[in-house]
Amino acid sequence: QVLLRQVRHVGTDLTRREMLGGLREQLGQERTVALVGHLHAGHHVGRGADHDVQLHPGVLGAELPVLLVEPPVVEHRRGLDHGAYVPLMKLYPDADVPVIQMSIPTFDPEKLFKLGQKLAPLRDEGVMIIGSGFMTHGLPFLKEFRIEATPPGWSVEFDIWAKEALDRGAVDELMNYKSLAPGMPYAHPTVEHFAPIFITLGAATQADAVPETTIDGYWMGLSKRSFQVA
Repeated sequence: QVLLRQVRHVGTDLTRREMLGGLREQLGQERTVALVGHLHAGHHVGRGADHDVQLHPGVLGAELPVLLVEPPVVEHRRGLDHGAYVPLMKLYPDADVPVIQMSIPTFDPEKLFKLGQKLAPLRDEGVMIIGSGFMTHGLPFLKEFRIEATPPGWSVEFDIWAKEALDRGAVDELMNYKSLAPGMPYAHPTVEHFAPIFITLGAATQADAVPETTIDGYWMGLSKRSFQVA
């Protein structure tokens, strides 16, 4: 998932936050869908049409369609995907976050990297881009379903490989993860949980700069490594 948070300032108060998230839509074509919704306290998922979410015109009304070249399809009726609301429940437990969630139109790493570059100018307006997924996500191959489960070898190997590639700024190697990374295809039998990393790197000030690891370790044997780029 790829999330963007926009913070508007009135004086010194943070008054509003908007987020775009990545959701794979099987549309038969490479097209972006924007889901408009609202996060609720109590871990509920709301919909924009029900809660009169006011969107910043610079994001969806003007700048985003221009940056994407092709205007996104806007969907008000569907609730938010878990890739948006799960991290937001932890980041904003008071659920004061109007949300725009954007689909990922392709899994091609180079195209996603270029999409991140197109979105990068939004950072000048206070937008924070978050790639929401899992560093490993081989659910079909898990054998121990406990939060503290011992991580499988394929999960550890892929996690270490990805960390070392990020530390070396080897974006080209990351883009070729299917053929270069150990632990494949077990670490990602489907790739929607890894693909958002390329939009995030594309939107970074310097894609090959060493990122700051903010979370590491494993959850049910899956790597939950998270990092921050400038």
